This record gives sequence, C-alpha cells and structure tokens, in this order.
Amino acid sequence: MGDLRRCHICGRTDWIECHHIFGGCNRKKSEKFGLTVDLCHWCHNEPPHGAHHSKETAIYLKKLGQKKFEEAHTRDQFIAEFGRNYLDD
Repeated sequence: MGDLRRCHICGRTDWIECHHIFGGCNRKKSEKFGLTVDLCHWCHNEPPHGAHHSKETAIYLKKLGQKKFEEAHTRDQFIAEFGRNYLDD
C-alpha cells in the first residue's frame, strides 16, 4: 500500500497522470533525465491551475525540475540541454 502514486501538487491519489516537466521538443529529455512528476488529472490538465493551463504552475514545476537536474549536473549543462535558467528569474 505504500507505493500509491500521489499528485505532487495537491496530494491526491486518484486519476494520476505522468507530467513531463519539459514538454514539446524537450519531452524525450524529460524522460532521459527523470524530469517527470505525478499529477492528478485536475492539477495536470484542467484550467485554471493545471500545469498545461497555468504559467505559474508550469514555472513552479520547471524550477523543481531544474533543481533535480542540478543535483547531478551543472547549471551550464542544464542551460545547454533546456535553453534557459528558471531558478534566477
């Protein structure tokens, strides 16, 4: 029972979906570097606060992803891979 998937934002355990923190052309890089999070459907795909509808939610997750990346890599490597720095905005 301890392996339930849980929404990273609200903590729900139902209707969980995998969100690629860096999508589009960076989707495969998100997979390669483990930059995905579990989100419930509402925090993932529903307006107004879902990650695909809210700039604030998307930026929060991108900062989280950059911090995780930088646990094993440098900031310069992150910028080379993803094109910008989200932590100093």
